[in-house]
Amino acid sequence: MSVSEKVDILLLGSGGREHATLARLAESPRAGRLWVSPGNGGMLKIAEKADVDQGSPVDVASFAREHNIGLVVIGPEAPLVEGVADAVHAAGIPVFGPVAAAAQMEGSKKFAKQVMARAGVPTAAYRSFTSEQECADYVTRTAGPLVIKADGLAAGKGVIVAKTTEEALAGVHACFNDFGDAGSTVMVEETLAGPECSMLALTDGKTLVPLATSQDHKRALDGDKGPNTGGMGVYSPVPFLTQAEHDVMVDVERRVVAQLATNGIEYKGCLYGGFMLTEEGPKVLEFNARFGDPETQVVLPRMKGDLLDVFLKIDAGELDQAELAWEDDCAVSVVLTSAGYPGQLREGQGHLGHRQGREARGRDRVSCRHRHRCRRRHRDQRWPRA
Repeated sequence: MSVSEKVDILLLGSGGREHATLARLAESPRAGRLWVSPGNGGMLKIAEKADVDQGSPVDVASFAREHNIGLVVIGPEAPLVEGVADAVHAAGIPVFGPVAAAAQMEGSKKFAKQVMARAGVPTAAYRSFTSEQECADYVTRTAGPLVIKADGLAAGKGVIVAKTTEEALAGVHACFNDFGDAGSTVMVEETLAGPECSMLALTDGKTLVPLATSQDHKRALDGDKGPNTGGMGVYSPVPFLTQAEHDVMVDVERRVVAQLATNGIEYKGCLYGGFMLTEEGPKVLEFNARFGDPETQVVLPRMKGDLLDVFLKIDAGELDQAELAWEDDCAVSVVLTSAGYPGQLREGQGHLGHRQGREARGRDRVSCRHRHRCRRRHRDQRWPRA
């Protein structure tokens, strides 16, 4: 493909993450016709709606062939786990997003833990269960706060940080009964303490390039008193992160990609590591197989460079030739939610001026950029989190 040739793009997804990605792709001088599925109101002002099921590997690959798509960008995790990237790749079309085998880093928390163990990655101690009764018995015998996790995809809601045995038992019951197949296996982890930091990194299976750091806030309600959500707000960069901690996080992600390669799995796309900065150093909370949401909304606006060119280089295995740099400023994203989120939503009862009728996903985002220094968060603050 000529470096001056226009590239038609199909982007899958409908959230703030996908909107932020689409906006950056549209800035590329090589961007041709833009398609989205299913998209949202804001995205459809930039791109055309594609009549395709984003979760169907066959439908996505067929649409891409029929419309001469030059790049498919997969935003959400579910299509990745379903093998959409595999089908697009098999059709000979460039794709941004890992194949299904690699996407198991998010699709199965147990799989990710096993990869981390083989790679020697620091993470929370855990046990996994397929029996609710056995899991409940273990929780009852185990002292201290615990983290209960549904093994599969649960839209960021299958994590319960339990301070008491009663809360842990309720979390076990919820994971086994409220998340379908995602809760057929349930993880019980020790609780880590410290500030959190998200690191999104791009990789072509050989080279790994970290993006700007960010810190998102998972708990609903002021004072982190509510349940875990998909993310209530985020800022970038993280001012208290030391260079030594940053280097450890980058090394961890490189070791994971290398371990997957050793296992015969080539990871191409974004590897998103959620870290807890403990007193012993950074430890992995979880890995995701795609851009973070809402982290993308504050990371991509600070990026210098042609995102389309970067994605194509990842697909071609040429990430070492990509150029990325960061604006010396800050970005903040605030999440507005319908009342009841992340549980049962109540229309017309939004928080923070949330407008009636935004109930489709239960939350909306407003992002802003400021040319000032972020307010420092003290390192002695500690938030137990999954």
